[in-house]
Amino acid sequence: MDATSLLLIAAGYGLGSIPFGVLLTQWKGLDVRAQGSGNIGATNVARVAGKKLGVAVLALDAGKGALAVWLAQRVAPDAAWLHAEVGLAAFAGHVLPVWLKFRGGKGVATALGVLGVLVPWAALAGFVTYAAVFAAFRISSVGSLLGAGVALATAFSMGGAGAYSLLTALLFVLMLVTHRSNIGRILKRAEKGL
Repeated sequence: MDATSLLLIAAGYGLGSIPFGVLLTQWKGLDVRAQGSGNIGATNVARVAGKKLGVAVLALDAGKGALAVWLAQRVAPDAAWLHAEVGLAAFAGHVLPVWLKFRGGKGVATALGVLGVLVPWAALAGFVTYAAVFAAFRISSVGSLLGAGVALATAFSMGGAGAYSLLTALLFVLMLVTHRSNIGRILKRAEKGL
């Protein structure tokens, strides 16, 4: 792996690790890590600091993932595997940010941004699924997991088993891991809505 690739992967992690949920709630005099679920993502921000701030965090968290892979595409346009690695690094940065002692969010919005650039139709299908499920049940984790599953199915149906589809599959598996406590509560019918 050359120096440019390593730099792009490091930049992906660095962008992904920007904790917008923490920064924006601190600006409002709150610490999102000490309230609600303690998660730094958009859902908990909306829960503790209001829906407008939650939407802002969603957009910024998606934007950092999108920017990371967009930059990789500009620098190395024909390196699909590198784009996937940068996207994975951005996701890892959000979930395991060095600035927060590796205790970050669940990665849904950052994954959405990554996929929005690399496999836009899959990202759109996932987002529409999330929105519909959330509108029906008001439980973000259910919408996130079902949306990720639909994004995965769409990516493979449209692109086969290329780098971007395999990244989508890996992100889906990692989101199952980051949502393991939510999945336990869903199975017990104890998961709370927004």
